[in-house]
Amino acid sequence: MSTKRNNAVPRRPVVWVVGASRGIGKEIAKEFASIGCEVCCSGRNQKELRAVVREIDSQGGHANLFPCDITKPADIGKTIKVIRQNIGEPDVLINNAGITVFKTFLRTSSSEFSNIIKTNLEGQVDCIRAALPSMLKRKKGWIINILSNAALKTFESSSAYTASKAGMLGFSRVLREEMRQFNIKVVNVIPGATSTAMWSPSDRKKYKNRMMTAKGVAEAVLAVYQMPDDVVTDEILLRPIKGDID
Repeated sequence: MSTKRNNAVPRRPVVWVVGASRGIGKEIAKEFASIGCEVCCSGRNQKELRAVVREIDSQGGHANLFPCDITKPADIGKTIKVIRQNIGEPDVLINNAGITVFKTFLRTSSSEFSNIIKTNLEGQVDCIRAALPSMLKRKKGWIINILSNAALKTFESSSAYTASKAGMLGFSRVLREEMRQFNIKVVNVIPGATSTAMWSPSDRKKYKNRMMTAKGVAEAVLAVYQMPDDVVTDEILLRPIKGDID
């Protein structure tokens, strides 16, 4: 695992992937590493994060492990400080951390609802707050938020998840307009059903031919990042070719 950069080597873009231990976040980390970025992998599951870092390193990429619980602002502050000291200021923040429960509102406990909001909305906002100062100073940077089609379309048994993703969508749209003058690109990626551990094994098997792959979503994110400097995709809606799963 790489740590400090050699100052004689040209600076690699520093990409902080929050929620990099599995699924879409893991594949995004791999995609950005494949083009030579210095990838900082964060999440709560250190064992899974280590496996991601090892995989990237084994393929010749540059990956770093930075465990972080984004429901704790102090943890975010410590993490961004260590990233700055050991790797450098993040050029790209990818907000991918997310949790849910598939329950009706009446069956969703207050603690479950609160934890989803703290992770999917408040935690992601706090990560942005941590990464923004250096981007503002340099007048450049990327904030890429991985949201969900649930922010746009109504799905039963997902009230907390929908509230968190819709809140993040609205927040990001305001932030985007405020950041244009600083040349900071705020991108919302809105995937439909994707085969990840968020779904049960039985559902992934049942809807195997109706879901996108995490790798496919990650490739789309990288394609947005690689567009010309004077172009930005404000939002991108990604859906399975056969449509949504109702």
